[in-house]
Amino acid sequence: MTVLPQFGDMNPTLQTVRLISDCFIKPRTTPDESKQPYYLSPWDLLMLSVQYIQKGLLYSKPSAAVDDGGRFINDLLKKLKHSLSIALVHFYPLAGRLATIRYEDEGSSLVYVDCNNSPGARFIHARLDMTISDILSPTNVPLIVQSFFDHDRAVNYEGHSRPLLSIQVTELLDGVFIGCSINHSIVDGSSYWHFFNMWSEIFQADDGNFSISRPPILPRWFPETHGPILKLPFTEPDQFISRFEAPQLRERIFHISPESLAILKARANTEHKTNKISSFQSLSALVWRSITRARGLSPDQTTGCRLATNNRSRLNPPLPENYFGNSIQAVRAVATVKELLENNLGWAAWKLHEAVVSHDDEKVRNHVNKWLESPFVYQIAQLFDPLSVMMGSSPRFNKYGNVFGMGKALALRSGYAHKFDGKVSCYPGSEGGGSIDLELCLPPDFMSALEADEEFMNACTTLTH
Repeated sequence: MTVLPQFGDMNPTLQTVRLISDCFIKPRTTPDESKQPYYLSPWDLLMLSVQYIQKGLLYSKPSAAVDDGGRFINDLLKKLKHSLSIALVHFYPLAGRLATIRYEDEGSSLVYVDCNNSPGARFIHARLDMTISDILSPTNVPLIVQSFFDHDRAVNYEGHSRPLLSIQVTELLDGVFIGCSINHSIVDGSSYWHFFNMWSEIFQADDGNFSISRPPILPRWFPETHGPILKLPFTEPDQFISRFEAPQLRERIFHISPESLAILKARANTEHKTNKISSFQSLSALVWRSITRARGLSPDQTTGCRLATNNRSRLNPPLPENYFGNSIQAVRAVATVKELLENNLGWAAWKLHEAVVSHDDEKVRNHVNKWLESPFVYQIAQLFDPLSVMMGSSPRFNKYGNVFGMGKALALRSGYAHKFDGKVSCYPGSEGGGSIDLELCLPPDFMSALEADEEFMNACTTLTH
């Protein structure tokens, strides 16, 4: 497993993560429902040409485990595999593979999950002779972090031949990184962390009990009179699947404290004479304005800020919180560069607020109905706008509640997937308390300009892990 220079450190040396073992994990028992085809919703099918979700957590080894001859890691791997097999009983589609039926006479195809014809989820044990400090101390996220995940550069359609779920446990000299890659046609961020949380819950219980506190609701949502069989107007993958290679980027984590968030929120609301702007909308406005300044765009150019938005609560009636699958869209605010930078933070935050509150049941259903009339698949290259900012993931997800016998994780990191100029992923801060970590990707020159942006850097806090 080798990492080649792409982005991160500007002068990377080739580094290698060594594969120690590789196996497949099946559900401990086979649910009857898994014997039937598992059909995908419009929101799922839209994701076939984007990349897997790749997130992971870095833990410190117990001090006694550093020189114990491998006993700790062997016990950990055994328990991780056992708890994963139980988790897959509840989340059985993750143990399947994609399958396609082609209808040549009508020029269409049906993509679904076959939960029977699969060896299961992949489980990898790897090793790297580096320390936690080697990963967390550099200003830029090191390139080697990309090799902590399986499915590098894979698109979701490859779930026909690749596992829909792959776990990679990378052992460091003094730590352990648990990286999880899940096919984005099967889960969105909410469902991704729902699975991770329940796997951790089973690991911690260690009592052989198959029950979990939040069982997933697996039946997919389809609009009235449609589904579950939805065909795509394509017969060959090259008609709707494409690849995306990121440009050279620097990736850096910026920490926003609860106190800084409170100041931003108060400032935005005061400037716009309202009390309706949220902390996250205020922060997103700051990021949008700061990155736009760093890019040095012309005043008449149009820039946008997109926010990944959960549709579950916006439908009427709403989807349950534990709905398993994709239920997301991006809402967008736009402005000319001149408007964005000559007006204040509150003005930009209100634009984002309006985009969020107007995203209601009617807009969600209209988007789905338009797709039903003319089905298509998202292409990352089309979603990527070099003049705009994309705020992804969410600080609301329970990411640091995943404990696998090593205490609370030290940090969260992600893989290669879905990174482009202006992509920002939002995580809860490792210290909790409402803090936020921003994983921000920009070309080197733009990142240097952002680091010199006084307004942005004043909102950030240096956090020592």
